[in-house]
Amino acid sequence: MLLLLCGGTIDKTYIPQLEKYMSDKTHFSEMIARANLFDISLTVHSLFAKDSLEMNDEDREQVVEACAKTSEEEILVAHGTDTMVETATVVARHLEQHGIKKRVVFFGAMIPYENSRSDALFNLGTAIMAVQIVETGVFVAMNGQLFPWNFVRKNREKGVFEKLTTS
Repeated sequence: MLLLLCGGTIDKTYIPQLEKYMSDKTHFSEMIARANLFDISLTVHSLFAKDSLEMNDEDREQVVEACAKTSEEEILVAHGTDTMVETATVVARHLEQHGIKKRVVFFGAMIPYENSRSDALFNLGTAIMAVQIVETGVFVAMNGQLFPWNFVRKNREKGVFEKLTTS
């Protein structure tokens, strides 16, 4: 199983001196240790550490390339929630266009991992479980739910992801 790190709220740290959140280091080694994974081999690869609103086409192409070129069939993508669906769409279309059969699950957090009220660890666990049981394709795992890439949106007012009835 491959875990690709792209940044986002899940990995942000509050810097009191600057009074803002920054992505200056990853928390994933701690998160993986806390998840107490049993008999799961997980390779972690950091692509970049960006707020997803700052991602561009070249960044999305890096995600596509990493998903397409790896020999792993189970891929997790830690991604910022604001443009997660856009990146999932680009990855899904590329894999489909090239007949690449993989299981890719995007996830993130609405609240940074370092915050005690964070949904980060829950979403990581949901994604790890989901990538092992889904058919091939691209999915988003958030809020205890799993959504196909083309039937999901982020509801910013409610602060949750929700299923679309049409893609």
